[in-house]
Amino acid sequence: MDIMSAQRGAAGPGDQAAVRANTVQGLQEQFPGVRVWYGEATRAWWALVPSANGPRLVEAPTPQLLRDAIINARSQG
Repeated sequence: MDIMSAQRGAAGPGDQAAVRANTVQGLQEQFPGVRVWYGEATRAWWALVPSANGPRLVEAPTPQLLRDAIINARSQG
């Protein structure tokens, strides 16, 4: 692979920020009332999930695992 091909395949910081923003928006649309963000310092995905017993903070290394954690937190009340 040449250098130009490698550069085209690599996501720059702006691209990563756009992908993260789209991921946050998608998860928040899927789970209304849940606040989602990516922690730059922790390099983890986070969500604040409202529940009858008070909000729950959940964390996961990937958006897919965060989705699972949100589902689990919501099912626990």
